[in-house]
Amino acid sequence: MEQSPTESFKVRRAQASDMQDVCQMIQELADFEKMSSGPELSVQDLIRDGGFEGGQEIFHCFIAELTQMDGSTLKVEPIGYAICYFSFSTWQGKSYELQSLYIREPYTNKGFGKKLFIEIERNAKAFGCKRINFHVNNSSLARNFYHKMSATNLTELEGWQLYRLNL
Repeated sequence: MEQSPTESFKVRRAQASDMQDVCQMIQELADFEKMSSGPELSVQDLIRDGGFEGGQEIFHCFIAELTQMDGSTLKVEPIGYAICYFSFSTWQGKSYELQSLYIREPYTNKGFGKKLFIEIERNAKAFGCKRINFHVNNSSLARNFYHKMSATNLTELEGWQLYRLNL
């Protein structure tokens, strides 16, 4: 990925003030996946469940940020996010679930998604997790990305199927 001397990229833990942008990016992802009516979360839901009000932290959120100098103005733009949470494997113990990883359209295929994913891996290791689990839509272009990141497709390899029971 080429960056000009006037721009920098970083991944950081999200704050409550980021949840408006995260909510907007969740909708962008839903629109991309042609599931526009799918998200039912509000900014307040994200703030509450992210533990930003002092309650239980249900998920961890990471923000991918691009900082650019535009003349004499410093512009900080959220260009992606990842939402993760802990789970448990009876085979390996503590695991990290990657619920969602998204990079906004103008910034895709420029290495930002890879950097965000590597940061998720780093955090999972720091938390003592043995693996990262995630699911990918069959029609998603992201399958190639995760394959390049050395992820294993368990449906193909082991025949695992993902089920859901809505409550």
